[in-house]
Amino acid sequence: MLRVVLDTDVLVAGFISPEGASRQLILDALDKKFALLLSTSLLVEYESVLRRPQHLERAKATDADVTEILDALAGICVPVVFDYNWRPTGAHADDELVIETAINGHADALATFTLKDMRDAGARFGFLAQRPGPLIRSMRA
Repeated sequence: MLRVVLDTDVLVAGFISPEGASRQLILDALDKKFALLLSTSLLVEYESVLRRPQHLERAKATDADVTEILDALAGICVPVVFDYNWRPTGAHADDELVIETAINGHADALATFTLKDMRDAGARFGFLAQRPGPLIRSMRA
């Protein structure tokens, strides 16, 4: 089964928009169509970002909704423990946590909208960084 990390930007896009590839990736993760890799620190980042007032407002969601989706993702994920910290990888500082989860989880793919740094890290550490749409298409091919 394909092992995938979702960048925080993808999770936010899927949370806010009821349609689109980001939402579909979240639904596919919940349906166990791929193995979602998730570290505790990445889950905490997801929670922190999703609970920002502007994201809750745009999603027409509550704190309880955030808890519900994060609990569901935590319930189906493959937990990732950091055996080794790879910082800095040369990526933007905000991306390091996502990259570390991909490296330590032996990810096959990382879904992201910030391709430049993620692709460089992916080439270095053996995972493919793709936008959500192309990633879904490649998984279904």
